[in-house]
Amino acid sequence: MVLLNKKIIKLLAPIFCLLFLTSADGLKNKQDIYKKGWIDFNKNGVKDVFEDPKQTIDTRVADLLSQMTMEEKTCQMTTLYGFSRVLEDELPTAEWKNRVWKDGIANIDEHLNTIANRPYTNTEHAFPYSNHAEAINTIQKWFIEETRLGIPVDFTNEGVHGLCHKKATPLPAPIGIGSTWNKELVYKAGQTVGREAKALGYTNIYAPILDIARDPRWGRVIECYGEDPFHIGELGVEMSKGIQSQGVASTIKHFAVYSIPKGARDGEARTDPHVAPREMHQMHLYPFKKVIKEAKPMGVMSSYNDYDGVPITGSHYFLTELLREEYGFKGYVVSDSDAVEYLNEKHNVAEDYKEGIRQVVEAGLNVRTRFRTPESYIEPLRELITEGKISMEVIDERVAEVLTVKFRLGLFDQPYVKDTELANKIVHTDKDEEFSRQITRESLVLLKNENNLLPLDLSKLKNVLVTGPMADEINYTFSRYGPSSNNSVSVYKGIKKYGKGKINVNYVKGCEVIDASWPESELMDVPLLLEEKVGIAAAVEQAKKSDVIIAVMGEDEAAVGESKTRTNLNLPGRQLDLLKALYATGKPVVLVMINGRPLTINWEDKYLPAILETWFPAASSGDVIAETLFGDYNPGGKLSVTFPKSTGQIPLNFPFKRGSQAGQREIPGNGYGLTRVIGPIYPFGYGLSYTSFEYSDLVVKQDTKLNQSDVHVSFKVSNTGKREGDEIVQLYIEDLVSSVTTYESQLRGFERVKLLPGETKTVNFTLHPSDLELLDKDMNWSVEPGKFNVKIGSSSTEIELNGSFEVLSY
Repeated sequence: MVLLNKKIIKLLAPIFCLLFLTSADGLKNKQDIYKKGWIDFNKNGVKDVFEDPKQTIDTRVADLLSQMTMEEKTCQMTTLYGFSRVLEDELPTAEWKNRVWKDGIANIDEHLNTIANRPYTNTEHAFPYSNHAEAINTIQKWFIEETRLGIPVDFTNEGVHGLCHKKATPLPAPIGIGSTWNKELVYKAGQTVGREAKALGYTNIYAPILDIARDPRWGRVIECYGEDPFHIGELGVEMSKGIQSQGVASTIKHFAVYSIPKGARDGEARTDPHVAPREMHQMHLYPFKKVIKEAKPMGVMSSYNDYDGVPITGSHYFLTELLREEYGFKGYVVSDSDAVEYLNEKHNVAEDYKEGIRQVVEAGLNVRTRFRTPESYIEPLRELITEGKISMEVIDERVAEVLTVKFRLGLFDQPYVKDTELANKIVHTDKDEEFSRQITRESLVLLKNENNLLPLDLSKLKNVLVTGPMADEINYTFSRYGPSSNNSVSVYKGIKKYGKGKINVNYVKGCEVIDASWPESELMDVPLLLEEKVGIAAAVEQAKKSDVIIAVMGEDEAAVGESKTRTNLNLPGRQLDLLKALYATGKPVVLVMINGRPLTINWEDKYLPAILETWFPAASSGDVIAETLFGDYNPGGKLSVTFPKSTGQIPLNFPFKRGSQAGQREIPGNGYGLTRVIGPIYPFGYGLSYTSFEYSDLVVKQDTKLNQSDVHVSFKVSNTGKREGDEIVQLYIEDLVSSVTTYESQLRGFERVKLLPGETKTVNFTLHPSDLELLDKDMNWSVEPGKFNVKIGSSSTEIELNGSFEVLSY
């Protein structure tokens, strides 16, 4: 046997040698493609126009496109989902030469990132950070060296809660970011996401989300900045600019009219938004139009839903006429997962999947994204081209838009991460961690503070009870669309650490987030189980021994988020039962809310002396909430959504048309009588502070009275209290007479102002003609002549200063 093996080795030795020499020559040839100042992507030994960095992008795209086969073009029209989603391999293998991406691929999404609560995505290539940069370089190298034209890959990833990567810098949920009302801070958040993405090898980030949260029952309210289009647009511009300032693309989503499916029902029914055309343009499309024009994002994600019976992803009007021709979008459109398939599977506007592909390509979709193989899209697409059902002219147009983004990103000039070790030095630094804490601080909103119970005085306390299902929980600090594996601090542990050596901090859970019969228990009373009674009784027993009770209540990631629509907006499960039992002890109860949407906390607002809204804060939540409750930080956030009193009031939000949220007649006559509750618990823009503020000296000046002139507004705001604090000043306008019914009041400016005790600052806003325009009777954007009121306040209902100006048409 040994002799036989030796003979075999002797016979095979020349073959092994030949293979080695061949691979060595191949390696040498591949290294030869890297020239001084350019890369020979197509490996022909000549500097082609598309390989020349001195040529214009349009010229380079045209040259590359002219060299591409139909197979190579179609490969630039779909996504390859990363490791453990669709791609089975962490790094290139020999099998890749047998897969469709042997001819290239548009992008690879979420590759080797490691997603929270999804252990099958864990990989050693995610951390240390340099491992990931090296892995991305290896994959990019394969596509450049092993495909005929060497077209680089666009590596995409999520980034709405911070970069979706293991141990990246965590951010609060978008609803919390929206509550900061701090444009400078949001720009820095975008810079952080972009910088970390660039260092790790990602080139395109799916953020920000520009959907408008008009129905609090909808599960993805947590992923929206708020309910007002101007507010969302302003923050969206800053986030997108911040991301792209680092040399990576920002892909905004979900375009369009996605956030208001009928009855807020998500999941398998993201359809039938009941939105009139004028409302669609003035509300739901406003943030997209603003961000595209001002931030110039390189990507747009098309949504699953239809509008007026036409699926967005199959709509030429939305993807081409609006997006490109009217808004001036210069990037590529990627579909949300399943958006293409839904044309025939849900919307039934295509007889089969193949026909759906034809419709979306004709409409303007560039890249299909779904948790399926690229072949599942590319093969029927190629059939459509061969059958003459899609012209090469259309294909060339779609592919050119993808290639343009790749050239703009510099992928044809520097396709690799230059310094892979740099990632270990600039991703989630100590400075980043402090930034994460600061944006979390600024996201907190003080909703109630009766008799100034907060901040709590450590010197007057001995025993503190921290209770509630969210008190020692941290799952809300991790997101499917944000970082994983960071060290998180629960509220209980944060308070315990803060009070160490000064107070006794005790913890009793009291109850779970939801009960055994939930969500049925949202519809009717269900008797408490024995273990539920025992849990509440244990909390009450400890409460009796305490000086103050800190009850941490709300929703966890199983109760709010994508596809998690609710039918009732009370605290879920037995939480209200627990609160009532705690309140009955006579001890002061501070309610700390951790939740992802407005809740109908009527009893809580009426009876509890202090309520702090924290949304889904970042990993440092426990420390930040503790320092806020005890006065080291003065909360200054404001609500970016309205809190209704009942689901029966929905829709109840800001802005609203005249009379649409009015009360009832209280004097005899037709329709006399009160049959419903009126108004919200907390209005849009609302939030308290541990200090007080005063407004004065409003000045309104116009360059001219003509309708294309700017209007300048200035006023003073003063801190009249004894603590340093932030006031979020808000400017609203009211169009008194117009050709169509307008919103009663519209937000047109805001700024977060830091003030020391006794300090006064002057705030300046400029109203541009676009801030005054409306869609007239003929659906044309115009600034109509007439009088406008200017309102300055601390919320949409708390107006401190009033002024006016008049606009003339000529």
